[in-house]
Amino acid sequence: MKKILVFTATYNESENIINFIKSVDGLDVNLTLLIIDDNSPDGTSKIIKGYNPKNIKVFLINRKKKLGLDTAHKIAYTYALNNKFSYLITMDADLSHDPKKIPEFINNLRTSKFIIGSRYARGGTCRMKWSRLFLSYYGNKLIKFILGIQSSEFTTSFRGFNLEKLGSFDLNNIKSGGYSFFMETIYQLDKIKVPIHEIPIEFLDRKYGKSKIPKIELLRTLFNLIKLKFLS
Repeated sequence: MKKILVFTATYNESENIINFIKSVDGLDVNLTLLIIDDNSPDGTSKIIKGYNPKNIKVFLINRKKKLGLDTAHKIAYTYALNNKFSYLITMDADLSHDPKKIPEFINNLRTSKFIIGSRYARGGTCRMKWSRLFLSYYGNKLIKFILGIQSSEFTTSFRGFNLEKLGSFDLNNIKSGGYSFFMETIYQLDKIKVPIHEIPIEFLDRKYGKSKIPKIELLRTLFNLIKLKFLS
């Protein structure tokens, strides 16, 4: 039986985290949920500790301060490798990614090395507010054009890794920080000829809480995109 780890990072997700955990716990799948919380001042970690799962195992890593989404994903990747998990599935905790898609990810990971939940592949949907949708949609098109990679999606965190088939690939070797981390991950996987397998998803705008994406992130991503293309 394959060991499956689902991972999410949290910062001030007290309004979403219980519904997220319940959704994962309600799946008919034997899996472990790892949550890394960056000392959320709204008490997210206390809520996680107070939940009693019925069908899954839940592990919490509570960091002392906000240390970034990229570093949390690297810790999760190392945790998955060290604990001999076969599959790692990463996603957001604000329910913009539907946990009901997890079984589909698992089924596809049996034959794929890497999977990304795509808003912009055929059959995918993105329900962001129009201003964010405009930047996201055309930003992903720009990344595809500049890097020349056959994928419609580069920036979502809803991903699946078949750790048994990825060989020497290690998420800890990704150099870009912030949200550029997700873009460079695709770039490095493509560089070693790992197929980018897209699964269409419906991406929902969060109902509760605020987006953690700083406005300057757009400029950082553009800078890192140019760096990947011409300096790597």
